Amino acid sequence: MISNSPQRSSGSSPETLGDVHCSAKKTNKKKRLRKRKRNKKKVTPELILASNYVYHWAFGCLADDPDKVADRVLFELHCHSSCSDGFLPPSAVVERAHGNGVKVLALTDHDTMAGVSEAMEAARKFNIKVIPGVEISTVYSAREETEIEEPVHILAYYGSCGPARYEELDRVLVAIREGRYLRAREMLIKLSELKMPLEWEHVVKIAGNGVAPGRLHVAQALVEAGYVENLKQAFSRYLYDGGPAYAKGNEPFAEVVVQLICRTGGVAALAHPWALKNPLTIIKSLKAAGLHAIEVYRSDGKLAGFSDLADTYGLVKLGGSDYHGRRGDDEPDLGCVDLPVFDVYDFLKLARSIWYDAMKGMLLNFAEKPVHVNIDELLRFGKLNDDTISECSPSLLDNEENAAAEFEAIRLKLSHIMLNISGLQMSVMSG
Repeated sequence: MISNSPQRSSGSSPETLGDVHCSAKKTNKKKRLRKRKRNKKKVTPELILASNYVYHWAFGCLADDPDKVADRVLFELHCHSSCSDGFLPPSAVVERAHGNGVKVLALTDHDTMAGVSEAMEAARKFNIKVIPGVEISTVYSAREETEIEEPVHILAYYGSCGPARYEELDRVLVAIREGRYLRAREMLIKLSELKMPLEWEHVVKIAGNGVAPGRLHVAQALVEAGYVENLKQAFSRYLYDGGPAYAKGNEPFAEVVVQLICRTGGVAALAHPWALKNPLTIIKSLKAAGLHAIEVYRSDGKLAGFSDLADTYGLVKLGGSDYHGRRGDDEPDLGCVDLPVFDVYDFLKLARSIWYDAMKGMLLNFAEKPVHVNIDELLRFGKLNDDTISECSPSLLDNEENAAAEFEAIRLKLSHIMLNISGLQMSVMSG
């Protein structure tokens, strides 16, 4: 089910300040309140069905009370922390999201999932649900124009236990991050040739311990050295795609990454398509590779034709702030995009089926061979308990009876397994 009602939306181009900004927070809140008041008069059975599905997954309750039913929900599906090129640590991102009214948050750092565990731990304090995510840097190259490559970012959304076959995904992410170091050094060489030398040690310090330096960190160094007035100027003059100080990294092809996300139990979404030079060709190619969704909703309220493209290619419509926490009013804030509940419903219907299959495989692997490598996979982003398993259970999925019977069989296999690893002891039993 797809909503065609007027929408606000979000996004900014990869690693840049973006071309759009959120309005003042008070203005956004007033707009949301006005919309909610209008929409209370439009409660339909379809809206109640979609709201119940979303509420049941997110909060464990139903929204069949007309006063609780809304046609939009605050799901933040695109944001960054200091584990990549954001300024706030994951826990602070979660806390800020909570303060802004966000109910569900996907942490999507660039080419790393290192901050997900911290975000999920913080989320327990604020009663927020966290979707483990990552924004993967790729390139697209048309077969007939192999010399022309365009940067493309793919968002991946996983269930609460994270990716299946995590090692396969991690190898790709590690290779991309290693390429970032080489890329940053090349950018500094180009800047030096432009009479704007920067110290490598300073750029690495800005990035933070263990964080692969990106364009944002180089831009911050340019600001601190006095070569430019602000981050936006650093990108618009030197670091934009193809700019005088731009450099390519070690990114895989976009189609390969979409297929990787599908293999590892994730939902693949195209990030900020409005930043692409050739979006139609890229969307068509990525859809053939297995792309599930596309960012449509932007913080400036413009859909720019991407909603129609999503309909044409059968892609779920998503959006998020692309928040980085740059300590200014020149970027969208967390939660500035409230998504239509029908689109969230479409996302969860798709995602929960994918996540269920991934978790089922992980649980079966552990049941058949309860060794460290398999339990580590299940506990990668937190505790394994009945709530965690139920989150991806077949409740409300298509073919519910068959899925429920299958899931119960898995639980029976696990019912007598006791885990006692490094002082951690728990029983995985059917509810």
